[in-house]
Amino acid sequence: MKTEKIIKPANGYLMLFVFLISFFGSIIAIAKYKSGFFVIITILSIIMSFGFILVNPNTSKVVLLFGKYIGTIKQNGLYWANPFYKKKTVSLRASNFDSERLKVNDKLGNPVMISTILVWRVTDTYKAAFDVDNYENFVRVQTDAAVRKLASMYPYDNFADEGHDEDITLRSSVNEVSETLEKELEERLSIAGIEVLEARIGYLAYAQEIASAMLKRQQATAIIAARHKIVQGAVDMVEMALEQLNKKQIVELDEERKAAMVSNLLIILCGDKEASPVLNTGTLNH
Repeated sequence: MKTEKIIKPANGYLMLFVFLISFFGSIIAIAKYKSGFFVIITILSIIMSFGFILVNPNTSKVVLLFGKYIGTIKQNGLYWANPFYKKKTVSLRASNFDSERLKVNDKLGNPVMISTILVWRVTDTYKAAFDVDNYENFVRVQTDAAVRKLASMYPYDNFADEGHDEDITLRSSVNEVSETLEKELEERLSIAGIEVLEARIGYLAYAQEIASAMLKRQQATAIIAARHKIVQGAVDMVEMALEQLNKKQIVELDEERKAAMVSNLLIILCGDKEASPVLNTGTLNH
């Protein structure tokens, strides 16, 4: 398999001067001498004009001669080469590609909507021009394939309550997932001579049919976690209260009164609303 070959043709400004002299000089000579020789020079000058090659910054010209690869011109400027060369422009600029939102299944089989943002550029013009049919379309197709594979490798979120305790998830492990996506795209796009500058997930959400159920699940998980924290704190406070009462000997409580106190404190500390105090003017049992 061939690789990229960098060439630098003749200076275009010098050849432009030669072209102007030969073309206009031959026209003047035809009008003055009416000789067929100068007609041939005029025709050759016109053919010569097809040899000029203009290369803009961050672009390149892939040069062919009757189907044979001659080389690639990467340095910008005005050049002149064989008029029969065929020139193909290949951009060397960094390109930004935002893929469509794809509906795929994650590692747990949940349908999710996902898209990616890719920044890429051509580094090997021979591969981009001849190893693939259309390198821009190749980037789009391979990016979609890489995103589908990435989604199947990781779960959307971590569900430890179902035994799926994953270290890396699509939602929370942004850096790890982006790194995996970049490596996957580099392997896929290397055949087209394309360098991946950056790849990351641009959009991620549950598919519409399960989005509502998953939202309720996330809310329930958050409520349970908050309740767990509240109960843990309440137990610590009750324990501290009993310990301080016993240590300072403010009041002696039997087991029944301790149980009543613990119950009342837990109700107050774990309740959603403020407690309404009730004044007991009798004994504990009346």
